[in-house]
Amino acid sequence: MKKITWLALTCITALLGACADMGNIKPQSRQMDANTLDGGKQLASSSAAIAAQWPQLEWWHAYGDPQLDMLIATALADNPSLHIAEARVRQAQAFAGMAESATLPTVGASTSMTRQLFSEHDFIPPPEAGNYAWYNRVAVEATYDLDLWGKQRQALAAALDEVKVAAAESQMARLALENNIVRSYVQLSLQFALKDIVEDTLSHREKSLHVMRQRLAAGLATEVDVTQLEAAVPPLHMQIEQHEESITLLRNQLAALTGKGRAAGEKIALPTLALNSNTWLQLPTSLPADLIGRRPDVAARRWGVEVAAKKIEVAKASFYPNINLMAFVGFQSIGFSRFLNSESAIRGIGPAISLPIFDGGRLRSNLGAHTAEYDIAVESYNGTLIHALENVASTLIVAQSLQQQKNLNDGALATAGRARMLASKGFAAGMTDFLVLLNSEVALLTQQQQQAQITARMMESHAALMLALGGGYSPEQVESSAAATSSQTQNTRGKQP
Repeated sequence: MKKITWLALTCITALLGACADMGNIKPQSRQMDANTLDGGKQLASSSAAIAAQWPQLEWWHAYGDPQLDMLIATALADNPSLHIAEARVRQAQAFAGMAESATLPTVGASTSMTRQLFSEHDFIPPPEAGNYAWYNRVAVEATYDLDLWGKQRQALAAALDEVKVAAAESQMARLALENNIVRSYVQLSLQFALKDIVEDTLSHREKSLHVMRQRLAAGLATEVDVTQLEAAVPPLHMQIEQHEESITLLRNQLAALTGKGRAAGEKIALPTLALNSNTWLQLPTSLPADLIGRRPDVAARRWGVEVAAKKIEVAKASFYPNINLMAFVGFQSIGFSRFLNSESAIRGIGPAISLPIFDGGRLRSNLGAHTAEYDIAVESYNGTLIHALENVASTLIVAQSLQQQKNLNDGALATAGRARMLASKGFAAGMTDFLVLLNSEVALLTQQQQQAQITARMMESHAALMLALGGGYSPEQVESSAAATSSQTQNTRGKQP
């Protein structure tokens, strides 16, 4: 028994010594630690005041618009791009099932019936030697890769991580779709608001024109005065038409995003968006480290690094001997008379060993390619992490600036409104020149448009910040997806042929 053990160890040592040389191929990139990134004073001050919560999965409910909720629900059910992303998750799950099957025994059946001329100088004796006869074989065969170096296990682990990558990318597609709908919807709300402002200005201007015509009839004004007021009306009609065009285009865009035709866009009514709280301007206290788990793009790149690392291990395992255990049982005979008799039974078991020794550098090139792939994945992760932190900081700076702009514009808007009211009263009483009235209307129109635009930009900033923070994404979503894939493939073990 000891001789057999020493013989086995000697054989294994010899096999390992004869393996192809890996060379000095190693990864060159290093994965960045998110905790070492300094978010700067802006992020520090924004997260220190209030321990804000991470976004909820249905973050757009903060706008309080049921129509927006319905549009996003429809898009999540019918958008083709999202369906493509979901199909890629299912594809990755199927590949994981294929990878797991390589770690399990395979059993198959084969049969062959061949009429052939047997050689007179082979191991087949007369009367078959030198004559035609049937050579028949039926057997059940089993093979099992012992996977002594973990090649199949690492391939399976990489495939399961690919499921996580696909699930995170699917969430990226979902979040991008939600964000695009919100932004388009905000722009639709803005166009409605601008159109209302211009219509209100037009209404006041037409009233002023009516008063001026009455003065002309009474001999208190000239044709020049009336003509100047009349010339100020058509540009307002043109602005209204431009806003109508934008409204129609945005409705069509929203219909396309929800996976519907133009008729669905025509049914979209006036938005009723409102952000009643400014707490979203504060950040969670756990930045930037939690961005690794909270942003689907960062999570996808991180799992991409894990996939690349496991593929390196698969490439390294290819340098070692591949040992499969093979077994068969069945019947084999010449002719049919004794084909299924017990005397024709066959059975056997043994290892099949393949050993890489010299392959022209193919294995080293394969290892080098996967090592470079790992370096690419690491640098992609590092770049995505840096961009994520910069994205959060930039979005927050814009949002906080817009809040200050709104506060400043509130005072200017109130002053402009009071100026037009006084000018309107003075013009109606004949105490104010019509140019003063026109100037007051232009000033108010400008302030109202700025107010509407600032409000829209603040809502867009809210959507951008939700996107930057991951939009309610949770790593548990992809963990459960990968676990479901593993469970599904395990349930198919008993169903293999």
